Amino acid sequence: MRILAIADEESKYLWDYFQKEKLEGIDLILSDLNPNYLSFLATFTTAPVLYVRGNHDDKYEKTPPDGCICIEDQIYVHEGVRILGLGGSMRYRPGINQYTEKEMKKRVKKLWFPLLYRGGFDILLTHSPAYQLNDGLDLPHQGFQVFNTLMDKYHPKFFIHGHVHMSYGRNQKRYDQYNQTHVINAYDRCVFDYEDDEMSPLKFGKIVGQQ
Repeated sequence: MRILAIADEESKYLWDYFQKEKLEGIDLILSDLNPNYLSFLATFTTAPVLYVRGNHDDKYEKTPPDGCICIEDQIYVHEGVRILGLGGSMRYRPGINQYTEKEMKKRVKKLWFPLLYRGGFDILLTHSPAYQLNDGLDLPHQGFQVFNTLMDKYHPKFFIHGHVHMSYGRNQKRYDQYNQTHVINAYDRCVFDYEDDEMSPLKFGKIVGQQ
């Protein structure tokens, strides 16, 4: 299964210079981006477009993206792959889609039955990173400890997040590893194969290189 993950900022490759052929071979799209962009992509692909909300995405309440599936606080199964969605960021000001660590833990606790029923999950899709796993030192970009707990307990194959832009100039990693879990910062865009068990920084760099 070939997956396109997109986060934080609209990729010029897929927005300003879009060609339908660029989505050929994509089986699944995972995102945290604005509804207009997701609706645009959904128009040109038969692949499911799954999304969680970012910390600036209040617009989702009024204008949800057409043809896309919100997987907040649920496990969505696509071709046998279980995808758990938990959007939002650490709370740093008033507004929706922001949570304290305690509030995010409550969200996860409410998922006890889906997690039991599905026997865990294979992909964790979030907006924010996990705590001390390529997150920021400032509160707005601090990761959630409960994401680490989820990976420790269920050992998903992939953890896909955004929020920490690779354009920040802080030597952010596109790819990392947390125990058995491949961690991907989906800023802008990246493409990877779910079945790839031998992902390495060098190989991954080739997979997500600018096309």
